[in-house]
Amino acid sequence: MNLSFHIAKKYFFSRKKRSFIHFISLISMLGVCVGTASLIIVLSVFNGLEELNRTIFKSSDPDIKVKSANSKAFDFDSEAYQKIVNLDNVDNVIQVIEDNALAKREEDQIIVQVKGVDSTFETNSPLKESIIDGELLLKYEDENYAFVGGGVYNTLNLQTFNYLRQLELWYPKNQKINVLNPESNISKVTLPISGAFVLEQQFDNLVYIPLELMAQLTEMEGERTSYEIQVTNEKEINQVKKEIKSILGDSFDVKDRDEQNASLYRAIKIEKLFIFIALLFIIGIASFNIFFALTMLVLDKKEDIKTLSALGASKSLVKRIFLSEGGIIALTGGAIGLVIGVGVCWSQMHFGWLKMGMEYAIVDAYPILLKTSDVIISIIGITIIAFLASYFPAKKAVKFMNETITTIS
Repeated sequence: MNLSFHIAKKYFFSRKKRSFIHFISLISMLGVCVGTASLIIVLSVFNGLEELNRTIFKSSDPDIKVKSANSKAFDFDSEAYQKIVNLDNVDNVIQVIEDNALAKREEDQIIVQVKGVDSTFETNSPLKESIIDGELLLKYEDENYAFVGGGVYNTLNLQTFNYLRQLELWYPKNQKINVLNPESNISKVTLPISGAFVLEQQFDNLVYIPLELMAQLTEMEGERTSYEIQVTNEKEINQVKKEIKSILGDSFDVKDRDEQNASLYRAIKIEKLFIFIALLFIIGIASFNIFFALTMLVLDKKEDIKTLSALGASKSLVKRIFLSEGGIIALTGGAIGLVIGVGVCWSQMHFGWLKMGMEYAIVDAYPILLKTSDVIISIIGITIIAFLASYFPAKKAVKFMNETITTIS
C-alpha cells in the first residue's frame, strides 16, 4: 500500500483525539455527499425534461420541416414537390397552410393556430395516440371536419360530430377595410369537429382542417407555408435534408426536429449548465470544511511531521499524506453521494415512484434520465474540488517540515 495513503487512512480512522477535527471531517463528508447526490439527480431531471420534450415534439412536429427563408408562404411547385416525395428514405410529405385565426362558438371565442393539411396527414399522424374524444378525420365524402386541441375543445365547449355545436373560424380578408360593412372584411368557415387531442399546453390551441378549406379561408390557393416530411430511417435525416436543399435551393429553410425547437433545447442546456455550476459551487463551499479540518489536522500533527522529517521523509511524502487525507474525506463523501444519486435516478426510471398527478400527462411519472457523461463530469468536478481544498493545508505541512529542518540545521 502507498505509504502516504496508509498514514492518511490511519489519521482518518484514528480514535485518538476524535473530537472537533473528526466532527468537522464528517460534516465535510456529509456536505460533499449531499451535494453530489443533488448534482446527479438534478442533472438527470434536466435530461429527462429534454427527452420528454423530444417525445412530445415527435407527436406534433415532423422529422423535417421545409419553409420559405424569405416569406410567410411560397408558391406550390408540383414538380419540386414530386421530386421530394420520390426521394429515398422519404416516407410521406404533407402540404401545409398554417396561420392564426379566431375560433368561435356562440359567445365563446379563442385565438387558435390553424393548420390546413392534405389527406396524407390523416393516415400518418402520430396524434392518433393522443386522442381524448372522437377520431382523426378531416374529410368524409363531401363533409369537412376539424380536429382540435384540448384547449379549443374545452374553451368552446365543443362535441364531436355534433352539428348543433359547430366550430366557426374567422380570418381577415386580404383587402381594404370596409368600415360600413365590417363582416365583409372577414372570411368564415363553419364545420363540425371529428375529434380532440391532448399533448401539452402549448399545443392546446391547434386546429387541423383540410388543406383546400384552409386555402379558401386564407385566400392562399396555389400557395403553401410549409412541407412536413416524415422519413423512413431517422439516421438518414441529414442526407435527406441535403437532397431537399439541392432540389429547392437556398431560398428555403430545411430543418430537422431538433432545429425546429432549437431555442427550447438551448434554454434547457443553459439552465443545466448554470445548475451544474451552482451545485458544484455549493459542493465547493462544503469543501471549505475539508480545508479547515486539514489545517487543524496539520497543526495537531506537528510533532508527527517533525518525526517524519527526522526519519528522512521527503517533502513530497508529507504533502501527499495531507492531499490523501483530503481525498479520503471528499471522495468518500462523493462516492456515497454518487451511489445515492444514481440509486434514486435508477429507481425513478424503473419504478416511477414520484408521479406527475395529471390526468392527461404524456408520462405518469416525473421524467428522469441518467447519463454516464454527467456522472463522469461530476466525478471530475469533485476530484478537482478535493485537490484544491487539500492543497493549501498540505503546503502548510511542508512549511512546518521546512521549519523543522531549519531548526535542526
